[in-house]
Amino acid sequence: MKTARGSDPAYTEPASAAVIAKVAAALESNNIEAVVVDTGEEARRRILELLPAGAEVHSGVSKTLQDLGLFAELHDSGHFDSVRTRYLKMDRATQSREIRKLSSAPDFMLGSVQALTEEGALVVASYSASQLGPYASGAGRVLLVVGSQKIVPDLEAAMRRIDEHVFPYEDARLRAALGVGTKKAKVLIINAEARPGRTTVFLVREPVGV
Repeated sequence: MKTARGSDPAYTEPASAAVIAKVAAALESNNIEAVVVDTGEEARRRILELLPAGAEVHSGVSKTLQDLGLFAELHDSGHFDSVRTRYLKMDRATQSREIRKLSSAPDFMLGSVQALTEEGALVVASYSASQLGPYASGAGRVLLVVGSQKIVPDLEAAMRRIDEHVFPYEDARLRAALGVGTKKAKVLIINAEARPGRTTVFLVREPVGV
């Protein structure tokens, strides 16, 4: 059965303990640290404990981060050096080059993904793709918060989740906020890191984000 929004209810249900354990092991085998936590609040606390005071941080507009209060903490609290806060004060007409360079390689990049396969592949779709470069290679450290409801069997199911569940939400959000829709313009698949220590996934048992 589909929901009124056209999404399968399974897209919002938490994964089983066995599946979460399988995914965490797969991430670790791919040189991606997996930190399994029970709640979004625990993920928030662990991330804030990890980030040094005054650290240079960046993120896209992530519903996961917003729901956990991390987005405001990163960019509005004054506790961190927010790349986003800095570049929003800059003139895109005359400082586009500086903005591009500033946002491409932060010390810490935070966010989420739209799907995570059981083999440990992280899947992110974006219209602007502004977060994809830092995720892939630009950022010094990448910290991702992923609710277990985003776990899917494989890449085909990941794309289906994006098309059927995430895209309708994001399209409606942008139309309400900006009067324009979105597109699945670019897709990043992170299968592994070359070396451990760069990317950490906080895998949350309870559903968080979309």
